[in-house]
Amino acid sequence: MTTRNPLKNDAQQSRRKFFTALGTGALAAASTGAVVLSAEFLTPNALFEPPSRVLVGKPDQYPPGSVAYLTEHQVVVVREGAGYFYALSAVCTHLGCIINWKSQEGVFRCPCHGSIFDKVGEVLGGPAPRPLRHLALSLTPNGYLQVDKSIEVEPSEILKV
Repeated sequence: MTTRNPLKNDAQQSRRKFFTALGTGALAAASTGAVVLSAEFLTPNALFEPPSRVLVGKPDQYPPGSVAYLTEHQVVVVREGAGYFYALSAVCTHLGCIINWKSQEGVFRCPCHGSIFDKVGEVLGGPAPRPLRHLALSLTPNGYLQVDKSIEVEPSEILKV
């Protein structure tokens, strides 16, 4: 005659319950992770950047010999003489800092690392390895100056208005 040990049976039952709960919890965690990753995959992951083409005003807004520093667009518009325009990027070529125009000195200065650029964007001093980028400048059909920050042009390309 065999006798059953009630303690052993209860231990097996609690062990079975433990592993059942553990398996159910692992399955629930995996399902939750799959749902979260699926939802993340279905949502758009677009980067909204400001437009590369910006209108910077009409040519008559810029007096001859002026340097207009447009901080909101990180662009500098320079008018030389009678209707000759060019645009420079206001981003330093050393480490990407935003330069400042010092009108009393007639130069651009990087406030972070000390690079100095002349009115044409050439490096006068400091650690900057290259001159400032010259940007494409055009006249729209309705008479506004438009800078395209995505197109770099040669320094010799000057807009005559």
